[in-house]
Amino acid sequence: MRTAVEAFPSALRGRPFRVREALRRGVTASTLRTKMLCRPFHGIRCWAPPADHEQRARAVLPRLRPDQVFSHTTAAVILGVPLPRRLERDHRIHVSTIGKDQSIRVRGTIGHRVRADRVRVVHSATARLTHPADTFVMLAGLLRLDELIIAGDALVGQLRWCTVDELRAAARRHRGARGIRKVRATLREVRPGSRSPGETRLRLALTRRGLPEPLRNHDVVVDGRWVACVDLAYPEARVAIEYESDLHRTDERAFKKDLTRGENLKDVDWWLVRATADDVGPAVERFVARVRRLLTVGAAGRHDSRSRGRPASDW
Repeated sequence: MRTAVEAFPSALRGRPFRVREALRRGVTASTLRTKMLCRPFHGIRCWAPPADHEQRARAVLPRLRPDQVFSHTTAAVILGVPLPRRLERDHRIHVSTIGKDQSIRVRGTIGHRVRADRVRVVHSATARLTHPADTFVMLAGLLRLDELIIAGDALVGQLRWCTVDELRAAARRHRGARGIRKVRATLREVRPGSRSPGETRLRLALTRRGLPEPLRNHDVVVDGRWVACVDLAYPEARVAIEYESDLHRTDERAFKKDLTRGENLKDVDWWLVRATADDVGPAVERFVARVRRLLTVGAAGRHDSRSRGRPASDW
């Protein structure tokens, strides 16, 4: 006796499929009503409930026409772009139709239309989505300024999906689009080299309050010896700043590595300042004031224990 799975052609097993495709392949309507199958979208069946946004997107994939691609926050999720929690909780799938044909009309999706000369398309496994730079521009209508800067930093930094020049080129292609002024303002503050949203928030907190632009992911090298790589640095004042996420608190290996880094920097007369979410939030003014004080003191050399030419008897 055949099992329920064996009642389906091998081409339908292990992936979402359209009901009409199954019927065309000889599956009966009664078989499609089996409780083994999930119904994430109208006219779609899959073998397990989608566990996250990307899986929901891939579940709706059989409904997409050749001129339709994932875009906006859905493309961002597939690309790994960090998004604010309010958007992470939004399970609707964004689909853009390239050209003038009708946009998608499926419950649980949001349809858009975009001109063919504005958008480029890339592939992620079997899914087609808007190019990372075009996705960045499309996010402007959904993200606040700093959230968009974080997305831009991620694209040109830790993810390395594109360059700042590619983001600028996308902004020119989308001239007149929704949120394009925000995109231009964002591009003035996007920087390559960031490795986390926390680092971006930290950099913005410092520079917007008048401090110089810190170096990002700076290798501290003293007398030809590599000491540590730090999130942000002011080498002239020998001040290093590290953003401590919850991972640093809960991961024992990360915790020990942070302690070692701090001691190594102390040995070569660098200050290590540890920043948390509070330091870029409610305590930001106090934190920036502390960094400003350290820069002043460090530039004067007063935290340097080396002799600077003083006689040995002084020690």
